[in-house]
Amino acid sequence: MKKALLLVNQHSRKGQQLLSQATVKLQALDFELIVESTDRARELSDTIRRYKNQVEIVIIGGGDGTLNSAIEGLTDTKLPLGILPMGTANDLARTLGIPTDLSAACQVIASGKVRLIDLGWVNGQHFFNVASLGLSVQITQRLTKDAKQRWGVFAYAFTALQTLLSARPFRAEIKVNNQSFYVKTLQIAIGNGRYYGGGMTVAEDATIDDKRLDLYSLETKNWWEILTFLPAIKQGNHTDWPNVRALHAQEFEVNTSKRRPINTDGEITTHTPAKFRVIPQALAVIAPL
Repeated sequence: MKKALLLVNQHSRKGQQLLSQATVKLQALDFELIVESTDRARELSDTIRRYKNQVEIVIIGGGDGTLNSAIEGLTDTKLPLGILPMGTANDLARTLGIPTDLSAACQVIASGKVRLIDLGWVNGQHFFNVASLGLSVQITQRLTKDAKQRWGVFAYAFTALQTLLSARPFRAEIKVNNQSFYVKTLQIAIGNGRYYGGGMTVAEDATIDDKRLDLYSLETKNWWEILTFLPAIKQGNHTDWPNVRALHAQEFEVNTSKRRPINTDGEITTHTPAKFRVIPQALAVIAPL
């Protein structure tokens, strides 16, 4: 029997209704559970640290924001992470191939297959999926909890279209490998994993254990041009488009004349000037291999 700490964000889109189902299913799969439910994401890491010597695994039910809030506790304790996707976008689960069906996700955790994954880092903040500035930050600022609860992943698309109408490009300097690129852009995104924003693809060949970051910059003159290559962004081959700058590296630096907020895994956590880097094999997750 494995001892596990089960943490569920009650405010995630499906958290409350699925907590009891998850508990029953995991117990049937021979887990001895310590169940903690929190409505404050910032308490997750402290809770993980508190149970460090009492459990062998941490199972978290929630979305990408909830999982991001647990990173510090997971890296401090070196406990492996089991994921029950209960959020709106579930991009980390999608990247790892973890099913959104609760019963199937529990079976993945019971399999015990551990995979080491990379983490992204920007100005002291870790991220699983992507860190970005520009358009995505404006979408995050507009995306209400009510919209996510009501529309789920479609809320991202509705909010993105609204945001595009008022989007204005900004100037930035991207530093990589002793080179500087001066750009006028609507968005700069730096990805660690494969998916973000409800299924958008960072880069066609991106994985979460490739020991690199993938940057793209949307350097279009008109907001409506983005609509024409939205399907390409979904598939990840947007890097072939002439108005998209694509770079790959282990470290980046982004500077802007005016301080701009940065979104990490769906939450605004830091701002420019920003230094980004990848931390290879930083965290153990239980996922299909």
